[in-house]
Amino acid sequence: MTRYIRRTAVFFLLLLAALLVNSARIQVLDADSLDHNQGNRRDTVARYSQPRGPILVDGKAVTGSRDTGQQLRYERTYLQGPLYAPVTGYASQTYGTTLLENAEDSVLSGTDPLLAPFPFWNDITRGRSPGGKVATTIKAAPQRAGYEGLAGRRGAVVAVEPFSGRILALVSSPSYDPGLISGTGTAVTDAWTGLNDEAAQPMLNRAIRQTYPPGSAFKIVTAAAALDAGTVTDVEAPTDIPEPYVLPGTDTTLPNEAEGCDRASLEYAIRWSCNTVMAGLGVETGLPAMVKSAEKFGFNDAGIRIPSGVAASNFDTRMSDDQLALSSIGQFDTRATPLQMAMVASAVANGGELKYPFLVDRTLASDGDTLTRTGERTYRRAMNPLTANRLRQMMIGVVEDGTGTNAAIDGATVGGKTGTAQHGVGNSGTPYAWFIAWAQAGDSSRPAVAVAVVVEDAEADRADISGGGDAAPIARAVMEAALNE
Repeated sequence: MTRYIRRTAVFFLLLLAALLVNSARIQVLDADSLDHNQGNRRDTVARYSQPRGPILVDGKAVTGSRDTGQQLRYERTYLQGPLYAPVTGYASQTYGTTLLENAEDSVLSGTDPLLAPFPFWNDITRGRSPGGKVATTIKAAPQRAGYEGLAGRRGAVVAVEPFSGRILALVSSPSYDPGLISGTGTAVTDAWTGLNDEAAQPMLNRAIRQTYPPGSAFKIVTAAAALDAGTVTDVEAPTDIPEPYVLPGTDTTLPNEAEGCDRASLEYAIRWSCNTVMAGLGVETGLPAMVKSAEKFGFNDAGIRIPSGVAASNFDTRMSDDQLALSSIGQFDTRATPLQMAMVASAVANGGELKYPFLVDRTLASDGDTLTRTGERTYRRAMNPLTANRLRQMMIGVVEDGTGTNAAIDGATVGGKTGTAQHGVGNSGTPYAWFIAWAQAGDSSRPAVAVAVVVEDAEADRADISGGGDAAPIARAVMEAALNE
């Protein structure tokens, strides 16, 4: 009998050991896969069991949370959602997160280790702290000026503080209300389907995720390359580029919309936007120097983050001379985001030093204690300081009595460059209107703002007029708002 009891005890001991081993396997080895299993709702329920931290503009929350009383208890809400959607993105219980809601999710959701009272506290307790706050660099007045200026037309506005890199406005139009897709259920899925089916693509962030041919606004980059390379030494001296200008290796003639462009100086070519002069200077400067200059401004860089990812702007590194001529006036395969073109204006305004653009000023705990602060840093020196000074004066001339007079602001120094970008098969599409600019208050020692505006549905009668007529007034309103800050 004792022998049978002993065998039974050993058997149950083996069962207990197997149970302990299996429990250890589940809790240690398989814990991560089980935590992230789609059928496991515990993490999802925990994620929405407390309010999400706010995103701040001018110190005021533009997002909030609503208690639904459901299993996924707290749902994201947005104040003035369409105005700030290109900044905040969305935080949806159904579709996840985008933009700042995604880039700063750990702070906003309370899982960031910096929010815990002690190191590894949340890992040990498997809990989360109250959601933190994200303070943006956005200023309400320039943001609203850009949004109202576009008035629902397809396009974008970006404003940057040249000496720091702070993004003051980030507007994409048409926009949408992220609150429509915050929760769950058929209303949310119907809203999602409707937004994605719209031809105008309201959920596309045109400011940082869409690239456009920059047209004549790119001539500032070409001018910088020509000056830095020594192709031009006297901006007021006539060039040797004739009108009409035949694209190298072809029998295609490049037209001008402006008058007086035959062998015009660089200063005249920028003021009145002579295609022939700028295309010819791009070819004379050469592909290696043009590529080097464009990349100093940020072209071909797929790694720019603000902290959300930014689409790479493109300037081809392999081209024939006729393609280089067209690329030098912002056509052919040259493409840029509005943020990229704001960086071009910012570099000129800041004496050639281009600051890295950023959207988050600091992150904070729920009680207001600072967790992190974004430091200002130089992205690259885009051009020689003397080149930047010459470009500043030429851009001032554009606004004083050139194609950009609609951007003039009383009591301030404004420099700008208009642009009209052809696109579509055989350039059949309505041209995009561009305007890039910077503004400096009369009593200030440094520019306050650099801005880029693109309007897709511009009323374009001829090259550069739409940039000055459609985009320049929007840029002026944004710059005035920034100057008033």
